[in-house]
Amino acid sequence: MAGGRASEGSVGRGGLGTVRNAVVLLDLLGEGPALQHLTDLAERSQMSIPTVHRLLRSLVLADLVVQDPQSSRYGLGPELTRLSNHYLSRLPLLGALSPYLSQLRDELGRTVHVQILVHGEVIYVDRVDGAERDPYRETHRVGSALSCAGGRIIAARASDDEWRQALARATREDREVATDAERARWASLEHLALTPADPALPAEVAVGLVDGQGLTVAALAATVPDAADTEAVTKAAVHLGRAARAAGRTLGHA
Repeated sequence: MAGGRASEGSVGRGGLGTVRNAVVLLDLLGEGPALQHLTDLAERSQMSIPTVHRLLRSLVLADLVVQDPQSSRYGLGPELTRLSNHYLSRLPLLGALSPYLSQLRDELGRTVHVQILVHGEVIYVDRVDGAERDPYRETHRVGSALSCAGGRIIAARASDDEWRQALARATREDREVATDAERARWASLEHLALTPADPALPAEVAVGLVDGQGLTVAALAATVPDAADTEAVTKAAVHLGRAARAAGRTLGHA
């Protein structure tokens, strides 16, 4: 199935198959409209309507999914927020970076982001707002990894499987740019600046954060007025790189 989906028969029966099918539904609910029809979810997941209905009922009972009482459509539930915050509160990466984020904001006067890669998408897990007034502020931003500078660096340095997931979630325009040669170039760069295709989003420059095992586990990014402004990009990259290296050493000693 496109986008990494799996049909009922391919995931097996029993406990593991049930969990994997439930994860497929949660993933689908994370895409598209906030509330979705049972029949649409069954069609997109390639599972039968009774199977999807049974799984959704269990997920609703666990507050992982909610059902709108008027439309009977389904959406992601509040329990996911609680679990995600517990996860982030225990993430060593954020602890290693926390001493540097406000300092970076003060040095650059710009908004600073921490980005991680999950299943082909880049997730902004922390941010410190700068003095600039972005036309569009998205506190909990999630998007295609190849749509931003930090995501391109992390995905390019990730495994081939993770790279394929990033390609699957990318727009056609980003996939056309993401050739093997470009992947190799992005992976080798100390920093990358990019103006997003969405004109409402600011340009950014990003550096990779490498842990003690040599893996790029995150990107540290800052907004810039213009990705073509060499002076602003270089200044931001120097400060970001210094902080990323310090945080990486902390992770290496953890």
